Amino acid sequence: MKRKSFAWTLFLSLLILIVVGVTHESGVQAKGETYEQLNIFSEVFHMVQQNYVEEVDTKKLVYGAIKGMLNSLDPHSSFMEPDTYKELQVDTRGKFGGIGIQISIRDNQLTIIAPIEDTPGDRVGLKAGDVILKVDDEWTKDLSLMDAVKLMRGKPGTKVILTIMRKEFKKPKKFTITRAVIKVKSVKYKSIDEGIGYLRLSQFQQDSGKEIENGMKKLLKEEHIHGLILDLRNNPGGLLDEAVNICGKFLDEGTLVVYTKGRRQGRNDYKVKRSFDYPRLPMVVLINAGSASASEIVAGALQDWGRAIIMGTQSFGKGSVQTVVPLSDGSGLRLTTAKYYTPRDKSIQNVGITPDILVEEKVIVKSAPSEFHRVKEADLKNHLDNPDLEEPHPAGEKEAPSPEGEKDRKVEESPESKDYQLQEAIALLKAWKVFEKIKPTFATE
Repeated sequence: MKRKSFAWTLFLSLLILIVVGVTHESGVQAKGETYEQLNIFSEVFHMVQQNYVEEVDTKKLVYGAIKGMLNSLDPHSSFMEPDTYKELQVDTRGKFGGIGIQISIRDNQLTIIAPIEDTPGDRVGLKAGDVILKVDDEWTKDLSLMDAVKLMRGKPGTKVILTIMRKEFKKPKKFTITRAVIKVKSVKYKSIDEGIGYLRLSQFQQDSGKEIENGMKKLLKEEHIHGLILDLRNNPGGLLDEAVNICGKFLDEGTLVVYTKGRRQGRNDYKVKRSFDYPRLPMVVLINAGSASASEIVAGALQDWGRAIIMGTQSFGKGSVQTVVPLSDGSGLRLTTAKYYTPRDKSIQNVGITPDILVEEKVIVKSAPSEFHRVKEADLKNHLDNPDLEEPHPAGEKEAPSPEGEKDRKVEESPESKDYQLQEAIALLKAWKVFEKIKPTFATE
């Protein structure tokens, strides 16, 4: 046992020497207190290894120490064991097993940034801002992000129970969710409401920029598009390179999209590398509290350069950069190294993007047709006829209702017809088109 303990003490001493060597090469002088703190760590490690009531797994101790160190930083810095690190790599490719939600830690609470569209978490009704109190029987209070993700991941077809607290709930509510293989198609597109192109981006993953490009080409080729809507609501972010790539569909080559500043790195600019020769159509970007990170970068760039009107509600406010570093044993380090700034020098962190036009989230509910009949010109006695009308109705006569009755008639409504924010964006683009046609004349004396 003494030989083993001596070996670990030697290992920790070598580790200290290596750390000091690296920091010295990078020009950073190690302080005396650093030696003292590392010596305390070595003492505690030795005491646990020698005197703990049961035999301990040294790898587990080291991993636990690293996790504790990173938990003392911001909520987005974390240590990933090998299996968790592999899952992170899979996530960016758009296919993984789980329930389909993006999470963060806010005010020391595990919080849903956004459910991923058309996934089990989305279908059971989880919402941005929900606080996850428990995963199955385990409280989340002291869990790291990666540990929480690991609990919610599992074999497709198995169930997980999340205990959720929401503002409108009087008490926590349990959601039973069946895990599935999450295949995320990040881009959906279609033409809506007479020539408005609609692009829905659910997250920034590999090839999202290419998918946006394909959607743009098909919309412009197949339809007479006079305006664009880019929907980033409940988009929790993803790959920075894809955010810059997507901005290239709407901004000129060489345009600054975002820049980062770190304690050691200084300023690093991210600019459009290649732009596309699309017509510069009027554009609205929709955001809400579930729009985070890369979504805020895109919205901020398009807002700062006056390329689009930002509509919706305040975004999430995640303006920090995480660098993922693979480690020698297959584990990974996710470390916050810088902050994002928009082209006009605005920090996103804890603030988010403020929309140009504030539109709260509502659902449009159409009431039943009213039986009340307002008197019109055609109801007045001896009214003048209009020869342009094919079949003028006699005074006071109304069209007969359908055999089923007007009240019972069901009208098929598309999902977007009930989306208040989307309808406001459509109305703005329609008004934009009208105003472009107006040629004001000025009287002169």
